[in-house]
Amino acid sequence: MSSSARVDYIAPWWTYWLHNFPHVNLRLQSIENTFKPQDEDYQQSLMFLFCVAAAGLGLNLLALAVYLSCLCCCRRDEEAEETKKPNSCCVTWSAVAAGLLSCVAVGVGFYGNSETNDGVYQLTYSLYNANHTLAGVENLVMGTMGGMQSGLKEHLSRLDEIFATRGDFVQTLQFMQQMSDNVIKQLLGLPDWEQAKVDLAAIADQTAFVEYYRWLTYLLILILDLVICLAACLGLAKQSRWLLTTMMVFGVLTLILSWASLGADIATAVGTSDFCVSPDKFIMNQTKDMVSSEIVHYYLYCSQTLPNPFQQSLTVFQRSLTTMQIQVQGLLQFAVPLFPTAERDLLGIQQLLNNSEGSLHQLTALLDCRGLNKDYLDALMGVCYDGVEGLLYLCLFSLLAAGAFCTMLCAIPRAWRQIANRERDYDDIDEEDPFNPRIRRLGSQHVQQGNLHSFCSYSSSMGSQNSLHPPAAPAASAASATSNAPVNEYMNQTALFGGNPRYENVPLIGRGSPPPSLNSQPYRNCYSPSMRATYLSMTEDQMRHFGEDFRA
Repeated sequence: MSSSARVDYIAPWWTYWLHNFPHVNLRLQSIENTFKPQDEDYQQSLMFLFCVAAAGLGLNLLALAVYLSCLCCCRRDEEAEETKKPNSCCVTWSAVAAGLLSCVAVGVGFYGNSETNDGVYQLTYSLYNANHTLAGVENLVMGTMGGMQSGLKEHLSRLDEIFATRGDFVQTLQFMQQMSDNVIKQLLGLPDWEQAKVDLAAIADQTAFVEYYRWLTYLLILILDLVICLAACLGLAKQSRWLLTTMMVFGVLTLILSWASLGADIATAVGTSDFCVSPDKFIMNQTKDMVSSEIVHYYLYCSQTLPNPFQQSLTVFQRSLTTMQIQVQGLLQFAVPLFPTAERDLLGIQQLLNNSEGSLHQLTALLDCRGLNKDYLDALMGVCYDGVEGLLYLCLFSLLAAGAFCTMLCAIPRAWRQIANRERDYDDIDEEDPFNPRIRRLGSQHVQQGNLHSFCSYSSSMGSQNSLHPPAAPAASAASATSNAPVNEYMNQTALFGGNPRYENVPLIGRGSPPPSLNSQPYRNCYSPSMRATYLSMTEDQMRHFGEDFRA
């Protein structure tokens, strides 16, 4: 990463907007908007935002209570039939608006929940990476110091016994011991990352734990909102009062959840924005007791113009290792021919110095500011961009969900009342009324139970046709009339009714007695207009055959 990478981070505009929200403690005193999570007044300022959302919930419930009270107390005129259609349309459009708002709210909620989860995941990922870097530095330092203090000391002790008769060789061993102590001194001068590593790991673990349950809770709330909306629509379609009543209760509970989530989200968004506006200041304050400000400033800004605080220690480390390797090479060249048993210890020291040099290169790479600064910037981008943006979408979801359920709670009582009025109107219908819908639904059962059949009934007419016979014909044509009677009757019916014998008045043809008068009051409604037109268009022969009743 280049030296200008740190300049690339600019807090988004929505963090400044949220940062400028009034910060008021519970004593209604204005405080600074600096991010100080351990300060009691600052915590109260965030709790105040949650209390504002709670006050909004109270006003919302109060407005719903007033509306429902007015709806229960006001009596509409039941005789004015014109008012039914507008009320029905009002309920329908209210249900449509609630459904659309719920769908939009659920969509916005899913997006906001996903964005927030992505931001928090990027934060925890960066924290784990930084913790891995610091742990690697700590392991390299401890490993190198352990090798110098234990391994090198053992080899030098044995060589000191071997070279006891040679003062120059013993002096060389003492010089190497001084170099080893110098290396250990430089390593001890490096900052102790152990405490910082534990804090980062604990923060990452706790953040991941809280985020998982936050994401799962919002997922359940989104599913609950969608299920309640669909169940309410089903109750309106089925006109089920018990289902609407149940959804009304769940709607109130979900409304409370929406306002509670709004308060939690806005408080979290404001607190996070306070951090995102000035993150460097907070980091410097948090690490002043663990790491020097020079080192923290080096990692936060990572500029080539800033001196590397570890450069001097690493340089002395490198020079000490080089000096020791030169001394070992000289002993291998001049002392081994005289003391062959010293070769094993000298090779062991050489191997230890080579390992220490490899650790030095890894330590130099890990202590470079570019790795930790990249993790720092990634964490800021995840929290301040994706995280806060997702929280704003979740706030919008809470507002839309609250509006949707308010609309639903206003529409359900009206729908419940219309269903009750409709059922009451059905109860007022005469049970003997043939046009009663319930009577028509059970019509087949009533027909089977009836003892007297309607005059216009097809079955009754068929019974009359089978029981009544026309007058006897002359004997000379009896056989012919008997054999051709069904055919002639069918042909007469076909000619009379346009070729279709399946009419209600078919049984009236061929009867011995004429049908009732068309104009008689009891039977006026038994004939359809087509039947009346057909009877009136009969010929004179047919009139003489059936009688004079058709002329009435």
